[in-house]
Amino acid sequence: MEPGGERERRRRDLPELRHQAAEYYRSNEVPQRLEEALNATFYLRPADLYGHLANYFSTFSKPPVICKLIGRKVLDGVGRPTLEVEIFCTVKNHEKSICSIVVSSHSEILENASPEAIDADEKERNDSINRALEWINGSLNEMLRDLQPADQCKVDELLGEYFAKKVEEEKERKAIEKEEQEAVISVPAYIPAVSAVTPSGKKKGVKLGKKSSVAEKPISPAEPIEPVLCGSIAIGGLSLAVAKTGATINNTPLYLHLALMKHDQDLPKELTVPLPMVTLLSCGKSSSGKLKLMKEVMLIPPTELTVKQGIERLLEIQKQMMRLLDPVGKGPSVLKRISHLGCLITGCDSLEQPLILLQTACRNLGLELGIDVHLAINCAAHELMDYTKGKYEVLTGTLKSPDEMVDMYVDLINKYPSIIALIDPLRKEDGQQWSNICNTVGSRCYLIAEDAAKSISKLVEDQNINVPKCSGLIIKYTNQTKISDLTELTRLLDGQRHIAILGSPAGESSDDSLVDLAVGLGARFIKLGGLSRGERVTKYNRLLAIEEELAKNGTLRMSFFLTCFQLAMNKRTKIAGGMIETAPREGKGMKRL
Repeated sequence: MEPGGERERRRRDLPELRHQAAEYYRSNEVPQRLEEALNATFYLRPADLYGHLANYFSTFSKPPVICKLIGRKVLDGVGRPTLEVEIFCTVKNHEKSICSIVVSSHSEILENASPEAIDADEKERNDSINRALEWINGSLNEMLRDLQPADQCKVDELLGEYFAKKVEEEKERKAIEKEEQEAVISVPAYIPAVSAVTPSGKKKGVKLGKKSSVAEKPISPAEPIEPVLCGSIAIGGLSLAVAKTGATINNTPLYLHLALMKHDQDLPKELTVPLPMVTLLSCGKSSSGKLKLMKEVMLIPPTELTVKQGIERLLEIQKQMMRLLDPVGKGPSVLKRISHLGCLITGCDSLEQPLILLQTACRNLGLELGIDVHLAINCAAHELMDYTKGKYEVLTGTLKSPDEMVDMYVDLINKYPSIIALIDPLRKEDGQQWSNICNTVGSRCYLIAEDAAKSISKLVEDQNINVPKCSGLIIKYTNQTKISDLTELTRLLDGQRHIAILGSPAGESSDDSLVDLAVGLGARFIKLGGLSRGERVTKYNRLLAIEEELAKNGTLRMSFFLTCFQLAMNKRTKIAGGMIETAPREGKGMKRL
């Protein structure tokens, strides 16, 4: 039983408590809100009275804020470690998990790489993921706490500052490490090492000189690989996770959330679904044949088809191609395996062999290349350069100088006008040849930079896309890329009349956010790999779902871009600032899409 003195104290304090309660509710406009809610509810008489009142009062609740971040090491589509980020927010006084995303790490190792290279890549990947987990579960957790996920610009600004600080710390660490190493090395011990290396160095120089005399011009050396800060994947992962969290809280699809960001909250009345570049064949260095040039042979459906219709058509072509490659049902003898890109790997011995196979497959289905389906080729030229000989090895034993590569591409486009895009036809160091090929075939074929382009952060910083001269870029969301970087870069591409292509990394996960990025940012194409492997197909399914949703809402705009080079009669095309314009001409024509 409560002591009498305590009851008396509470009785005396009751008026003051009532006064405090009344003041508290009055300052928060509770009586006014209650009166409005009760009056409105009486006339509406909803079936779920308390549900209606809950919805009404929820509009006055505080916006959710980030309360906790969790980073995890998970596996990507080929079983390699990558990063998952989960975001928790305080929503109506409760801690709640809002969403999680999985991003792909930056490193990309060739299928035919040496065991040493594979081991080094695995170590680098693990180190990067472990460092990212330290950041996310530690200092970044504290830094982003109590921020609203809808405030993407603020989040990205803080992430950018954090990353810049880590870059400076790494520079200082390396400088100290270098000083310590130089202090340990004594001068007498160092001189013999130099003299021992020098003869072999001279010998190698003579050898290169002899080889280079065969080439028309000496090639430019490869630019140093842009360093990737260990752990930088945490920045990109968090930025994307915050964007998805903001969309989820606002009950908005991620692509609409991104479109609002790009257009300063002024949502376009209609959105365009990007055309898929679907990888059908891989005939590159990892295949068994002599051909090394065609890392990916891709199909692009015509824009008069919906994405659903286009993918159905491409699936039929894929089935027909499998029959041609394996006519007697002994697949492994001819058709080795499905690539990690989700496409067929087959060995070819000439440039034309895969294209002739495609022509045959289409003809068997009553389709015509260049009208019913278009082609794109990922040349991946940076993988073909033999630096000891100063030439590209396009076929086993067949070497070509950069100038000869341009001539080869011109002949190929002339013979196969259905090829409407070449990706990385040259290294980025061969700037003059990029200009030459753009001037020669740029009116009939897009010249796209992927590996040949600078990093996203560097492009945004320089505000210059056309290095090398090209028609557009493949954008991959990796490393320290932030959502605000992507919105700024796509605005820059639009302003300079270049095309944006959202590309899927080699080691992909089943996270389908990339598709929402492509739609929301207005990408012209999306490059997702083949129509096999779950992590690839998941994204195609998301693309179909978005198209269906936009069509249902009446906000789907058919593509009006000049994306396919199907030259209409009496049309001439000319390149202008990296974009295509039309003027009268004789010959086969271009179709406005």
